Amino acid sequence: MKIFLLTITATLLSVVAFACPVCEKQQPKVLQGISHGVGPQSNWDYAIVWATVAIVLLCLFFSIKWLAKPGEKANNHIKRTVLDF
Repeated sequence: MKIFLLTITATLLSVVAFACPVCEKQQPKVLQGISHGVGPQSNWDYAIVWATVAIVLLCLFFSIKWLAKPGEKANNHIKRTVLDF
């Protein structure tokens, strides 16, 4: 029964994830089928999204870098609680 409910839930969530036909017509070719609502209103929308993507990727890179090789050498530094976990 648990597997059945998980299967039904996954199926319903995957159907909801796709854009409806009305929304597809409002989107540019790049975003058709993956986004709901009106499309970007100007090129500034694309610039804002790409700037946000760049910031997130930089944050992810430095988070992983400094977690894997922290600059602190002390054994009782707080980063050791994560690394020794």
